[in-house]
Amino acid sequence: MAIPAEAIPSRILIVDDDVKLCRLVHDYLEPLGYTVDMAHSGHEGLDRALSEPYAAIILDVMLPGINGLEVLRQLRRKSDVPVLMLTARGDEADRIAGLEIGADDYLPKTFSIRELLARLRAVLRRSTMAVAVAEEPSEAPIQLGELWIDPEARSAALGDKPLNLTPIEYQILLTLARAPGRVRTREQLLDAVADRSFDAFDRSIDVHVSSLRKKLGDDAKTPRFIETVRGAGYRMRKPGVEIES
Repeated sequence: MAIPAEAIPSRILIVDDDVKLCRLVHDYLEPLGYTVDMAHSGHEGLDRALSEPYAAIILDVMLPGINGLEVLRQLRRKSDVPVLMLTARGDEADRIAGLEIGADDYLPKTFSIRELLARLRAVLRRSTMAVAVAEEPSEAPIQLGELWIDPEARSAALGDKPLNLTPIEYQILLTLARAPGRVRTREQLLDAVADRSFDAFDRSIDVHVSSLRKKLGDDAKTPRFIETVRGAGYRMRKPGVEIES
C-alpha cells in the first residue's frame, strides 16, 4: 500500500509575485511537515524548479519576466514534477491552456487555504502512487491497432513513434485502453487520474482528452481510438469494431 502523501515531509516550491500570499502558504504548510521555498518571478521559479528537487510546484499564471504558462511549457520539456496552477480569476482560457501544457490541477486565486492543501495532497498522493505502481508485478503491454502501451515502462507509442504524454494524459489513455469498448464516465476518469474531490461540473477531463486526441492524431467526429459517448463519457474503440453511440 502506498504511504499517504501527507505523511511524507515534502519540499514544495511556490512561484508567485504576491509575497503576502507566498508567506501565507508557507506559514500554513510548514507546521504540517512541508518545506516551502518561494520564488517571485518566472525566471527565478523556472531556474529553481529545474535545478532543485521538489515534490510539487504551486505556480501562478501571472508572473513578471516570463508568465506561468511559459514556465510550465519549459519545465515540461525536462520534468514531470506535479504542478498546481493558480489563475487570477479562474479564467477558463488560463485553465485550459495550463491543462493542455501539462498542469496537474488548477485553482482560482480566490481559493481557501484548506482547498489548496487538499489539492496539493492529491497531486502528491498521485505521484507517490506512481512510484508504488512501478514496484508492483508487471502488467503486459497493451496493443490496439497501431497503438502500443507499456504499463511497466509507463510509455506509449503510435506505430513506431513514441507519444510524448503528460502523466494525466497517459493515465487516461491507459485507463481507457485496459477496457476497450467499455464506457468510462468523467467521474471515473477523474478518480483514476486525479484522486481528488471534484465539482460535478468539472470539465478539466475534457481538456485532457482533447489534448490526448491531438497527440494520437485522432478526430472526435470519426475517432480511431477515443470515442465520446454523449451523456456518458468516453471509451476506447476496439480495432475493427464499429461502435454506435
